Amino acid sequence: MSVKTYIKEAKNSNVHSTPQSQAVPGKNQSQNNAGGYVFTITHWEQLKRFLILGSEGGTYYVGERKLTKDNAQNVIKCIAEDGKRVIDLVVDISDSGRAPKNDPALFVLAMCAGLGNEEERRYALENLSKVARIGTHLFHFAEFVQNFRGWGHSLRNAIGKWYTNRDTDNLQFQLIKYQGRDGWTNKDLIRLSHPKTNEQYKNLALRWAVKGYDTVEMSNLSLIHAFEQVKKATTEKEVVELVENYGLPLEAIPTERQTKKVLAAALPTMGITAIIRNLGRFSKEGLLTNTSLETVFVIGKILDKDTLKKGRVHPLNILVALKTYQSGHGMRGKGEWDVVSKIVDALDEAFYLSFGLVEPTGKRICLALDVSGSMTSSMIGNMNLSAREASSAMAMVTARSEKNYEIIGFTSDGGRSSFSGNSSRRGGYSSHNAVSVLDISPRRRLDDICKYTREMSFGATDCALPMLYASANNLEFDTFITYTDNETWAGNIHPFQALKQYRQKTGIDARLIAVGMTATEYSIADPSDSGMLDIVGFDTSAPNIMSDFIRGNL
Repeated sequence: MSVKTYIKEAKNSNVHSTPQSQAVPGKNQSQNNAGGYVFTITHWEQLKRFLILGSEGGTYYVGERKLTKDNAQNVIKCIAEDGKRVIDLVVDISDSGRAPKNDPALFVLAMCAGLGNEEERRYALENLSKVARIGTHLFHFAEFVQNFRGWGHSLRNAIGKWYTNRDTDNLQFQLIKYQGRDGWTNKDLIRLSHPKTNEQYKNLALRWAVKGYDTVEMSNLSLIHAFEQVKKATTEKEVVELVENYGLPLEAIPTERQTKKVLAAALPTMGITAIIRNLGRFSKEGLLTNTSLETVFVIGKILDKDTLKKGRVHPLNILVALKTYQSGHGMRGKGEWDVVSKIVDALDEAFYLSFGLVEPTGKRICLALDVSGSMTSSMIGNMNLSAREASSAMAMVTARSEKNYEIIGFTSDGGRSSFSGNSSRRGGYSSHNAVSVLDISPRRRLDDICKYTREMSFGATDCALPMLYASANNLEFDTFITYTDNETWAGNIHPFQALKQYRQKTGIDARLIAVGMTATEYSIADPSDSGMLDIVGFDTSAPNIMSDFIRGNL
């Protein structure tokens, strides 16, 4: 081997500046889906990512099916280590509303109920009602769990208790509002589980769900009675009176009977999630206008912090509702409505409210958005929202509480100009990379911010760029917060190496927070460095954890 070859190999093995396509000597790294070398998070952290972000839609590099399979294998590993810990994490994330969708929690709970040891299976089923809070959740769980176990006594007993442990009014409500999903109905589950109770009216309600209205006297079960009467009603006035007098949920009213007056009658007793989900429809029917009392009522609900918390309204669902409502048409282009700007503004404010109070740090923060191609193509759940759009919105939560910050977008563009529009650029380190100061702030509405970031050009992923940019331009930051899918590969230096070089040059003991926006097992944060933190994107607890870390409290 010639001297030149030795020199080249030495450069490639440089522990201070190593191409991301190679592992750093002495570091326990693995190859990500893009071919770059990064760190692997613990299987417990991966479980948390899956519970919060799910695997629907997959990522740019990994399809939905493989991503779900990979995460399922990781769940099995966690159950084998400590199934009770898995269940406790599932209950905590689900019950506190930390995730935008409950399906991953139900899926993991079903795995625990089937694959854990006897004690863990029992513990999972004891916590069923905490995770499966409504009928739809129960139907999802039933479909999941039968793939991991048979319908033995303990499972039947748990399903039966899901029904009988409710008070009579809530049982009626569940039976009429959530009648079936995933090929399952209440009739199916009640027949399977044979719920037992000594309470007369609960038994009547359960019997009605299986055998129908005509078989028993139902007058003492007011909600079920009203539900049956709506079917027989011949006039709009009769339906309105039944809805107003009994508080019937919208799902209990035949679609063809849901007129503007009926919708108005149902609105006062609707849950906040249902209200947000139906904003477009209410506007289409003329219920929500700039001057209507219904608009005042809806805005009041949307901006009530206690209502948002009690309803477990996740910020991501608000963001999707805002984006959809502001567009003036449904996600598939069906149905159009006149947009009420007051409602859009209320949704924008509710997004921040749903995260709770975030304590400011007073530190100098670089909010760095990965706007590469993989972030553009990776979707968050099945929500018509890219990881790029979601990360820009999440960055606003920190920006809103801080005074000293800069927001940049970064991507490796192979020498092309990756940014256009009103963003400004600073150079000084490479003509092949693009870092731009983005023209976004909490003063801009979230739907506008999503549109702005969505329309940027994009290239390859290089998560070292924020630190290189700051170093080249002599910018002083105490913390870099990078919102990324961790599929970095295009740089000539690893992100953690770039951070160390920045620390050495500036004398600032700068920190790095890697906010993972997809449910993979990778992270750019070096777990051996106490000044680096990996955190799950869109965990509602994330902004305050980040704030504590920046202040040095973690």
